[in-house]
Amino acid sequence: MMPSILLQTIIVPALVALVILIFRFQLGKKSGWVAVLGLVYTTFLLLVALVEVYNGAPIKESYQLLKSPDISVTLMADGLSIAIALICNLLCLALGTYSIKYVAHRIEILYPETLGGRGEISYYSCFFYLFLFFPVGFMGVSFATDLVLMYFFLEILTLFLFFLMAYFGYYERVWVATMCLIWGVFSALMFLGGVVIIYSQVGSFQIDQIHMMAGEPLAFWAIALVLFGMFAKLAIVPLHVWMPWVHAEHPTCIAGLLAVYANIAAYIIVRMLVLPLWDDFQWFGPPIMIFAVITMIYGSLLTLAQTDMKRIPACSTISQSAYSMLGIGALTAASIEGGLFFFLSHIMGKTVFFSVCGMVVYITHTRNIRLLGGLATKMPLTAILFLCGGMMLAGIPPFSSFAAEVVMFAGIFERGDTLGLVVGIIGLLAILLTISYAVHFTRVIFFGPMPENIAKDDHIKDPPWTMTVPIILIIVVSGALGLYPTLVMELFEPVISAAVANM
Repeated sequence: MMPSILLQTIIVPALVALVILIFRFQLGKKSGWVAVLGLVYTTFLLLVALVEVYNGAPIKESYQLLKSPDISVTLMADGLSIAIALICNLLCLALGTYSIKYVAHRIEILYPETLGGRGEISYYSCFFYLFLFFPVGFMGVSFATDLVLMYFFLEILTLFLFFLMAYFGYYERVWVATMCLIWGVFSALMFLGGVVIIYSQVGSFQIDQIHMMAGEPLAFWAIALVLFGMFAKLAIVPLHVWMPWVHAEHPTCIAGLLAVYANIAAYIIVRMLVLPLWDDFQWFGPPIMIFAVITMIYGSLLTLAQTDMKRIPACSTISQSAYSMLGIGALTAASIEGGLFFFLSHIMGKTVFFSVCGMVVYITHTRNIRLLGGLATKMPLTAILFLCGGMMLAGIPPFSSFAAEVVMFAGIFERGDTLGLVVGIIGLLAILLTISYAVHFTRVIFFGPMPENIAKDDHIKDPPWTMTVPIILIIVVSGALGLYPTLVMELFEPVISAAVANM
């Protein structure tokens, strides 16, 4: 196996970002392609790591930073973390390619006075060296084996998201970026509070030592603090108020990454709380399921009420994020595996759905769907991609969200109690709301009556291939995982089912 493969997936994007920063004027608008090449390499590394995990034991890498005091960093890839890291990195690669044209368009709108000069190059390269810290953060959170390291990478994501939104967002972008930063810091502080309690009980920040505090009175409070912080990140009702603003006003090319930023909390909850503190976590299961199903219904109804092209997927994120928590709250091996599988399916679907909304805004220069209609005639490929994105979110075959929902709801009904039966049925009915808004907005935007100004505008057509091909790639991956869900389940099962069986 290649040396330091996990460390490379973290270090390489950071080094590429440094190269882009230093040589930005020499690279010019090639900065985007340099970033993409770096992500192609890390995706290759993760595929190599995936094969190793499939064939044998987890990959573990340790690096000593100081001898006295003894400070070292350990990274680990098992079936759970490698699947999440690979999909996250693939989305970064797709959206990095998508951004090459999109960012140039944003700069034309936001900073027209810089066009044709060094200022334009500075802003263009700025986007990509900031963007590359998303894969750094995602890989770090996925592979971290201690809580301090996980906290560090969570803060990297929050910090660089702030700058990307403030520089390249939409309406009131600095104010919205600040709101996102405040909520991100709040979530991190709750996480840190839980970490302090854990350390006080076990004397270690290592995740594999958390089980030592099982059954202790303070385990309840550690779980409660971390869960509260992660609920804020996931936008679970009533901690959802930031999501429609933030998710609608950032640059569309990072929308999928913000979905990962929010939903990676589901992975943290399972890795840090559910598996090591199984018995202590049981008390939290029923409340999680109830709040999740409320959020699913509320988020879908809120989505149906939108007329802003960017707020449609923004509000749907509230609903979709709750599906994963419903599965985790049911606390069966199948429901947890299905919940995490749905997390991966959701971030792929949301990347497609939001990116296609961005294509429509990019081409038509309007976010108001009441001013749109009949776009399928002029943008047939975009219409197909939008429909696929809606199907991915709604859990319609052959996409992976359907397989994830089957596994997850099977696990929920496996509980065999009244709560599992009632919440499971309500959750299934909530899927109908997702189907409703996916069909409704597809009909209105692409198959409704075409406004006269759109009919006369010859510039309205499908966007360039750098925007469409990456989205097609994600759709293909989701379809493949939907047809062959064992590719994911065989990775999850040894980690989750084995841990649950030992409880």
